[in-house]
Amino acid sequence: MIEYVDGTVIPIGFDTPVEPLRRMTQYSGEEGCIAQARHFAEMFLAQLTQEWCVEVDRQVAGDVLLVVSELVTNADRHSLGPYVLELEGTARQVTVAVYDSSGTVPRRYPRDPGRIGGHGLEIVAMLADLTFERVPVGKRVKAVLTLPE
Repeated sequence: MIEYVDGTVIPIGFDTPVEPLRRMTQYSGEEGCIAQARHFAEMFLAQLTQEWCVEVDRQVAGDVLLVVSELVTNADRHSLGPYVLELEGTARQVTVAVYDSSGTVPRRYPRDPGRIGGHGLEIVAMLADLTFERVPVGKRVKAVLTLPE
């Protein structure tokens, strides 16, 4: 059952999703993969909005797309072979995870406004909780963005 209050859709009872919304796709590193990953994330956020009734404002959407762009770009540049983008969302957070074939953990440089380049992970770390994990086929870089209440 869904109740409508002042035009707002509020899921109640059995209509409330129990499991997080999860979507996964892979890229080969061919030209256009980063744009495709951003589009995939936009479609994911639209589905999260529709199925979870999560308000994803322009700021949150922009942050998620920036994180997707940075993590996919790093996988594209620093790994040999395909990489996987996994998105997971709930009413409280969105998780962006990228798996690639390189076992080398990304290097986070100290903050230096004078440095040219190498700021991507620094920016992601400001927007999300960032972790790295080695997996059997390489590594996983995971960023968890907490949504505003």
